[in-house]
Amino acid sequence: MSEEYRAKVFKSGNSVALRLPKALGLKEGDEMMIVREDKPGFKVEPMAAPKVKIDLTGIYGSIPGLKLLAPEDRIMEPRELDWEGKLLKRD
Repeated sequence: MSEEYRAKVFKSGNSVALRLPKALGLKEGDEMMIVREDKPGFKVEPMAAPKVKIDLTGIYGSIPGLKLLAPEDRIMEPRELDWEGKLLKRD
């Protein structure tokens, strides 16, 4: 079942803005996609948040003993794995 909310359009600078109720759970800075539909009306949907990449270049060299892996160090030796489903005991 959908819920109905009232929103008010107001002037903001040289544009108009739509004030949305807090009950929708939106935060300041959230981006929305507005689509004008064929029939009179609009569809408003939240946009997916951009993926954030972490830049670690600032900490490179700051950890003593940390070094980059050489390509030959990245090769793992084959080993047998237990796929029988035996449970490990936990304390």
